[in-house]
Amino acid sequence: MTIRVATWNVNSVRQRIDLLLTWLKECQPDIVCLQEIKCVDDAFPRLEIEALGYNVVTHGQKTFNGVALLSKLRFDETKSGLAGDDEDAHARFLEGVVTLKSGVLRIACLYLPNGNPVGTEKYPYKLKWMSRLLDYSKERLKTEEPLILAGDFNVIPHARDVHNPAAWTEDALFKTETRESFQSLLGLGLTDALRAVTDEGGLYTFWDYQAGAWQKNQGLRIDHLLLSPQASDKLANVGIDSYVRGWEKPSDHVPVWADLDLEAA
Repeated sequence: MTIRVATWNVNSVRQRIDLLLTWLKECQPDIVCLQEIKCVDDAFPRLEIEALGYNVVTHGQKTFNGVALLSKLRFDETKSGLAGDDEDAHARFLEGVVTLKSGVLRIACLYLPNGNPVGTEKYPYKLKWMSRLLDYSKERLKTEEPLILAGDFNVIPHARDVHNPAAWTEDALFKTETRESFQSLLGLGLTDALRAVTDEGGLYTFWDYQAGAWQKNQGLRIDHLLLSPQASDKLANVGIDSYVRGWEKPSDHVPVWADLDLEAA
C-alpha cells in the first residue's frame, strides 16, 4: 500500500476548480496541500471536493494567500498558523495529522513568503518566516514521527533548479541567504523528496505567464516536499505533473507528489 501526498499552488481555487477536480480524479492523491487559494474559508468550493471523498480544512484570507488541506483520511487534528510571530496575520500555514497503521503522519502545508522586492520589508519577513519554520521543524523532528513539509517554498534550492541562474542571483527566491535558510532545513535531517530520486536539471514546478516561459521550458523549481527521516525511509516515488501547465487557463505552478509506503489505519 502507498499513500500519495501532493502539493499544488493553485493560484485561486475558484478560478481553477474545474482543473483541480480533473487533476484530483486523474492523479488520485490521498492528501493534497493547496496554496494561494485566495479566498476566505466560507468561499472555498468545499462541496465539489468533498463529493470526491475528501475531508477539507482551509485557512483562508480574502484575495491573497490562503492554504488548504484535502485528505481521503480523516484528520485527527488540524492547526493553522506558524508559531513565532503573533503579529503575522497572513494565512500561510496549516498542519494536519492522520492515523496510519504504523502510527500517525503529520503534514504541514505552507506558502512561504515571496520576499521581493529585496530592498523592502518583504525580504526580512521572508527570512524571519523561514527561521520560524526552522524552529517548528526542530520541535517536530524530536517526536520522530513521519512529517512532510509540503508547499510553495518560494525557494530555488540550486542552480539546476532554474533555467537561467545568473538572472536570479539577486532575486529573493535565489539569494544566498534564502538558499542557506533552505539548506538549514535539510541540515536538520529533512529530505527534498525529488532530489532523493533524481539529480536531473530542468525539472521545474513554476513557469511565468510572460514571454512564452512554459513553451520554452524556462521555469523554476520552487514547490517542494520535505520529508522527515521516518517519512523519507518510506519514499517510493516522486512526480511533477508538469502537463497540467498546458491546460487551458492554468495556474503558473503545477502539482508535485510523493508516494510513501505507508498504510492508512
